[in-house]
Formats: sequence, C-alpha cells, structure tokens
Amino acid sequence: MRTLHLGLRVTDLDRSLGFYTALGYRELGRVPDTPFGSLTVLALPDDPFATLELVHDPARPVTSTDAVNHLVVQTDDLDATVASLAARGLPAETPTQHGAGMRTSWLTDPDGYRIELVQWPAGHPAGMTAADFDGA
Repeated sequence: MRTLHLGLRVTDLDRSLGFYTALGYRELGRVPDTPFGSLTVLALPDDPFATLELVHDPARPVTSTDAVNHLVVQTDDLDATVASLAARGLPAETPTQHGAGMRTSWLTDPDGYRIELVQWPAGHPAGMTAADFDGA
C-alpha cells in the first residue's frame, strides 16, 4: 500500500488553483460533480502521479484549517524555490537549517493551510525513512 494523494477542501477554486500552480503543481484533470464537490487533481512537475486534490463546493467553504497541520513539498534547491515563489507573489519564510543539513521554509495558502518546503541534504533519500528517526 501507499498514500496516493491528499484531498484538500478549498473555498475559492480559482484562487487556490492559482496558488498551487504558482507553487509548481500542474493540473492533471477534473471531476466536476461528486458528492464532495468538484475535484481538481494536481501533480508536481516531475511526478507522474497525482499528489494533491483540490475539493471545492461553494456551499461548504473552509471555516477551519485545524484538522490539517501542514503539507510538505520537497525541493532540490530551497533558495531558488523561495526566490521563484517570491517573484510570483508567494512570500515564503526565510529558510532555516535543521540537524544534519535538512533545510525548510514555510508559506501559507489562500485558505490558511501551512506548507513546509523541504530540501534534504545531499545523498538523502527522496522522502523520510526510519533512518531519519535514529537516535531521536
């Protein structure tokens, strides 16, 4: 088994789609009418699989983001990503370093969801593994 994607409820689909495409996602497709609302399925540039689904129902706007702590997006060059986002009007926090070379920055989407941008140190696998928790 593996996690396929996260469905994130959004208040204004156009505004959220603009934000997430500026962040680097691309639209894979849409399902216009479901019991949840319309679904807009997104993937990151080099990922062939969907990782984010924007769920929009005008009758059910986002009233709280408390149930989702944060979404994490990996980048190969955090400084370049933060600069590129700033040029597109998406300000991110100044990157900080953690432990053995992991760097992070944060930004917030139009509904208030927090997004953590992560740059792993050289030689680190593409995601978190049990090795990240050794000695913790």
